[in-house]
Amino acid sequence: MSLSIFDIFTIGIGPSSSHTVGPMKAAKKFIDQVIEFNKFNDIVSIKCDFYGSLALTGKGHGTDKAFILGIQGHDPVTIDSDKIDTIIENVKSIKKLELNFGQHQKIISFNPSKDIKFHRRVNLPYHPNGMCFAAFDSDGVEIFKNTYYSIGGGFIIEDTEVDKANIINPHTSKIKHPFKSGLELLNISKDLNISISEIILENELTWRSKEDVESDALKLWSVMQACVKRGFKNEGILPGGLKVERRAPKIYKNLLENPEQQLTDSLSVMDWVNLYALAVNEENAAGGQVVTAPTNGAAGIIPAVLHYYRRFHSGASDVGVINFLLTAGAIGILYKTNASISGAEVGCQGEVGVACSMAAGALCEVLGGTPEQVENAAEIAMEHNLGLTCDPIGGLVQIPCIERNAMGAIKAINASRMALRGDGTHFVSLDKVIKTMKQTGKDMKKQYKETSRGGLAVNITEC
Repeated sequence: MSLSIFDIFTIGIGPSSSHTVGPMKAAKKFIDQVIEFNKFNDIVSIKCDFYGSLALTGKGHGTDKAFILGIQGHDPVTIDSDKIDTIIENVKSIKKLELNFGQHQKIISFNPSKDIKFHRRVNLPYHPNGMCFAAFDSDGVEIFKNTYYSIGGGFIIEDTEVDKANIINPHTSKIKHPFKSGLELLNISKDLNISISEIILENELTWRSKEDVESDALKLWSVMQACVKRGFKNEGILPGGLKVERRAPKIYKNLLENPEQQLTDSLSVMDWVNLYALAVNEENAAGGQVVTAPTNGAAGIIPAVLHYYRRFHSGASDVGVINFLLTAGAIGILYKTNASISGAEVGCQGEVGVACSMAAGALCEVLGGTPEQVENAAEIAMEHNLGLTCDPIGGLVQIPCIERNAMGAIKAINASRMALRGDGTHFVSLDKVIKTMKQTGKDMKKQYKETSRGGLAVNITEC
C-alpha cells in the first residue's frame, strides 16, 4: 500500500485542511454511510460534537461551517467558495439542513447553536482532531453514529481505522518502486540512475496514465496560479475579528509601479516571493480555493517557490513544474508516512516546516540538483524549522500563519541554494531530521499545538 502525490496535493477551501477540509469530508462521508446502511429515510435530526484542537480553534478555523457544508453534500474540491457564506447564513436563518446526495434528498431541522457542540476540555483517544456525528429518528432514537479524526492535510479516518498501516497508506495497489525512507529513495535512484521525480512518475503510473499524471499536476499548478491572482486583486479585511488587512494587493501594485527597483535592488526577487506566499495565504484565510500543499496553513510556500522558479529562471518549463510537484510529493510522502503533517499533532513544524522541506528539495531538483543534493536541501529546510510551534492568534489562520508562509518560502529557496553549492554529502540525513521532528512534536507542550493556548495566541497584548 502507498500514497500518491495526489493524496498530498489536493484542491480545497480555506482556512485549514485539518480543521475545515477534513471535517467537511467527514460530514459528507457520514451521510454517505447513513445511505449505505439504508438509514437515510429515517433521519430527522443530526448532532455534531467536536473535541480537542477542533473544539479549541474550531470557530476561528470555520470547523462548524465546514460541517454544515459537508453534511449537505458539498465537496471541498467542487464547491463555489463565493457561495459559502450564503449557504451558511441560510442554514442559520431557517434552521434547516438540505441534505442533497443525488437521489437521496430531504430537509431536516437543525439549529447550529444547539446541535453543534465544542468540547474544549475533552480529547478523543487517537488524535487531537476528533469529531463525532450522530443521526436520530422521529422518536429521538440514535440510528447511526460514527467517530472521525482529521489527521492533517485533509486526510480523515474513522474510529475503526486507527491501525496506522491503513491510515497512512490508502492505496492497495503495489507500486513499482516502494520506499519507506529517504535512504531507500536514494538507493533506488542510484541503482537505476534516475531522478527522484522519475521514480515518483513511475509509481504514479500505478493509478494514472502518464498523460493524466502530467495534466493533473498542471491542473494543480493552474489552481495555484489562480489563487495568487485572486490574492493580488482581492482587497479588504480578513474575516474573523482580528481586522487583519490584506497586504498582497498593495504590495503587488507597488512592485508594478516601481519596476526600476529590480534593476538596483539585488534582493527585489524576495519581494515577489513574499508576495506570492502572502497572496495565497490571505486567500486561504478568507476561505478561498487553494491547493493543500501539504496543508492549508502552509499552502503558500510551494506556490510561491514554484512561481519563483517559473518567473525568474530562464530554463523553467511546464515539464519542470511537473517534476517539481513529483519531487515535492515524494518528500511529503516521507513526512506523512514517518511523522506527521498535522499542526495539532506536532506543531507548525509539521505544516510550514514540511512544506518548506518539500519546496526546497523540489526546487533543487528542477535547478539541476542530484538526488543527494535534493535530499540535502529537504533536510536543511526542516532542520531549521524544528520546534516551530502552532500558535494562531484567535484560532485564526492569519497571525502568524500568513507571514510564516512567506518566511518558509524564502527559507526553502535558501536551503536549495545551499545544497546546490555542495556535493550532496552532509552530516544529518533527511530520515534523521524527520525522526527528530516527530519526537520534537511528541515532546512539545500541547498548548503549542494548534490550541491557541500558548505562544503568540496568549501574548497578543504584549506584541
